[in-house]
Amino acid sequence: MKFLFASDSFKGSLSSADAAALLAKAAREVFGPSIRTSTAVVADGGEGLIEALVAAGKATKIEVCVHDPLNREISARYGLVNERVAVVESASACGLGLLADSERNPLQTTTRGVGELVNAAAELGVEEVAVGVGGTSTNDGGTGFAQALGARFYDASGAELEGVGANLEKIARIDVSDVDAKIKRLKITIMSDVTNPLTGATGATRVYGRQKGGDEAALDRLERGMENYRRVLSAEFGVDANAIPGSGSGGGLGAALAILFNGAVKSGIDATLDMIDFDAELSDADLVVVGEGRLDGQSAFGKAACGIGRRCLRAGVPVVALCGSLGAGYQQIYECGIGGVLTTVDAPMALSEAMERAEELYYNAAIRMFRTIQTGIKLRGV
Repeated sequence: MKFLFASDSFKGSLSSADAAALLAKAAREVFGPSIRTSTAVVADGGEGLIEALVAAGKATKIEVCVHDPLNREISARYGLVNERVAVVESASACGLGLLADSERNPLQTTTRGVGELVNAAAELGVEEVAVGVGGTSTNDGGTGFAQALGARFYDASGAELEGVGANLEKIARIDVSDVDAKIKRLKITIMSDVTNPLTGATGATRVYGRQKGGDEAALDRLERGMENYRRVLSAEFGVDANAIPGSGSGGGLGAALAILFNGAVKSGIDATLDMIDFDAELSDADLVVVGEGRLDGQSAFGKAACGIGRRCLRAGVPVVALCGSLGAGYQQIYECGIGGVLTTVDAPMALSEAMERAEELYYNAAIRMFRTIQTGIKLRGV
């Protein structure tokens, strides 16, 4: 019997590789040392994307000095898959994890560092760039990203604007004439874990702005700014951003990539699974374990657990999910092929305690899960 472990990271506590190691240890304790286990370190386009590719032996990690969401110099990364293809992890340059809670402010954060990563890869001579847009702390519509690559944003008086969320409402003109030819030649793939449009009730601001630090007043201002940005994009480039699934991903970074740089949207988890040859690993598996920090209604719209579940459903392999917590609408994950869902917490506790005890709680929950599976196996003979 073979178990395949393919959990996403638990942001701020456990990496995908950490979860797999704990699952393997728990499986051996319950089923004995003869149980076969395998690991697919996965990511849906957000945090852990490069780690997944490096762990699968599909990429080399390249460190680059860039600017973080608040324009401080940091080291971020992209993965060099071969001499032609680079994979950029936006979260490494502008992710939520780079900011303290008190620093989160989507009016002031920028995707500038992601553009600097793409530029570094282009300088190396790659022909294709896949950009994972999940896990960002930004809501700037990708203006910081585009500015780092030579695009310019102007207000009605002709003054150039900095690429931050607060300036979206001021944009009157966009100029991409100074974007370097090596950038224009790139084939760009947008690895998006969601299909949200740029604006509206299900858009970048209304769905994700609050977790990025926006209060109600900030969200109202950002939504007005996004609507203005959308109008300017439509007027100058003839494309309605809301007609592009995933344009709201990464706080609107998806829109800039698609409209200003001709990027094509692809499910982040599907792109990652293809790169790591997941289907080959799945071919002889008897059970797959997935998971993430929180399962909710959004998890069924292209995130890792859902993408893996659909692959397993097609292959006829059962899947269970072990996650940190459940949110509203989590039941939709069953439609993705997930047969059962368990949580790691075993008593009422604050999020801070759950994250501090993440390893202990995850391991104990894995033991409970495997004991339940073992009981189900025994029932087959009843």
